[in-house]
Order: sequence, then C-alpha cells, then structure tokens
Amino acid sequence: MISEKNISSAQSYKITQNEIGLKFITIDNELGSAKIALQGAHIMQWKPHNVKDEVLWLSSNARYMHGRSIRGGVPICWPWFGAHPTDGSFCPHGFARVIPWRINDVIDLENGATKVTLVMLPTPEVNRQLSYQFNLEFSITIGLSIHLDLKTTNLSEQPFLIGEGYHTYFKISDIENIKVTGLENKIYSDKTRGYKKFTQDEEIQFREEFDRVYLNTKDDCIIHDKGLNRKITVKKQNSDSTVIWTPWDKKVKTMVDMGTEGEWKKMICVESVNALESSVMVYPNQSHNLIAEYLVQEY
Repeated sequence: MISEKNISSAQSYKITQNEIGLKFITIDNELGSAKIALQGAHIMQWKPHNVKDEVLWLSSNARYMHGRSIRGGVPICWPWFGAHPTDGSFCPHGFARVIPWRINDVIDLENGATKVTLVMLPTPEVNRQLSYQFNLEFSITIGLSIHLDLKTTNLSEQPFLIGEGYHTYFKISDIENIKVTGLENKIYSDKTRGYKKFTQDEEIQFREEFDRVYLNTKDDCIIHDKGLNRKITVKKQNSDSTVIWTPWDKKVKTMVDMGTEGEWKKMICVESVNALESSVMVYPNQSHNLIAEYLVQEY
C-alpha cells in the first residue's frame, strides 16, 4: 500500500491566482507536471517528465472567466451529459465545469506521484439547478500516468439519475494522420446523422466532422499518433459509453474559443462517459465513482 505524507509536507504544488481572482494549482513532482483550475476542477495541462510533448490540448484563446468553461484539457461533465433533458437554458454538459471547487487535500505519495482531492462548493446556482442533496469529490493522481476519480454521493432520501463524463482533449500531430482503436465492432449513436445507430467496422480514422457515442463499451481506447511518435491509452472503470469528437473545419468556425486557424487539427476528444441509456442511478447513501487513467508511450 502506498504511504502518504501529510498535506503540510507536500512539496510538489503551489497555488496561483490570475488578475480576476481565478485560482490554479500547479503540480511539479519527480514524475510529471500538471495545472488544474479550481473553477470546474479543470485539468488544463499534464505531462509526464519522460515524454517530449504535452498530452492534453489547450486552446490558445481559451477563456479564463468566472462562470465560463475552459476550452481544452479535461472538462468535467456532470450531472448531465450534453443538453439538459428538460431545460435548454441550463449549461450544456452540466454545471460542474463552471462552479468553484475547494482543495480538500494535496498529498505527496511514496512513489513520487501527487494526489489532489477537490470538492465542489455548494452555490446558489447549483441549488437552483438541482433539487437533491449530494456530495461531489474529484481525486486526481499525477505521475507517469494521470488517474481520475469522480465520486458522486447521494445525500438525499430518493434516488437520482446522472449523466457524466470526462470531455478530454488530447494533443495530437494532425487529425488526419492518427487513428483510434478499441471500439471495433461497437454500436454507436451518430450525432451528425440524427443520433441514428451504426456499427463501427474497423479502427477509427478522421476525414470529416465526427461526433459519436459508442454504447455498452468498457474497453480501453488507444490513440495512435505517428506524427508525435507516441500512443495514448485511455483506460476507464464504471463508464459504459465512450464519445469520440472532432468538430472539423466548418463547425469550428462557429466556436469562438477554439484557437487560431487550423489549431483544431491538433486535438481529438476521447471521452469516458455515462450518457444516453448508460446514465447512472445513484441510490440514497450510496456512491458512484467514474474512473479513468491516461498513459503515454513513445515509439
């Protein structure tokens, strides 16, 4: 079992603040580095020291504003994925990615990694959008891999249904020169074709806008990127669907925070989620953990 040091002795992190008061945690330990925004518990950067390039894609003109999500990194989608099922005025993909979180703990682990635990703060906006009581905790372990654990606990007397996901943007060399494996023979719902369902016959390659929810899959996905001489493995637990997304050249023109022209070609979203029919029922006094881990191997 990995031993842990008290937060007061954790040496690997520091807290910074921008000009409008948004706070960030910077981690730099013997294994890797990361940056996390406390608004949204949003992982903006992560890179193991043994690889050359950043693993996550972050838009060059991402917005760092109160109540706005950051374009890139690992946005948390919770407690719904996509549009709200009944009220279109609510934040797409839920409010977790735009609500302040507080630091619960920062721990240096014996193996050289750092574990950060964050808890969502209750706000009037949260109470306006949800009628039930809950606790939401996010643990991030930063090392040669990065391990994510989003824990939803039902503090109400009735069960509630959630959609959730890690809407992760991975940095790549070029969208037309990569492939994604691990979803062969899986059924997917295609947003670009009215959510009709099809079967993925082979490895995934990209030549146009791509927005698919792969259903009933717990399998690992691998991004193969010869341009950056590496592969990224996406592992997950307690997630029954995977989303693959790239906006392509036409849609990206409607998105004001996607960076300079052509910058979108340097990213692919591979998302570990519970969406559509895989939404999760959380029962009173019970918890549900959405877990993912990302690993990088250079060729």
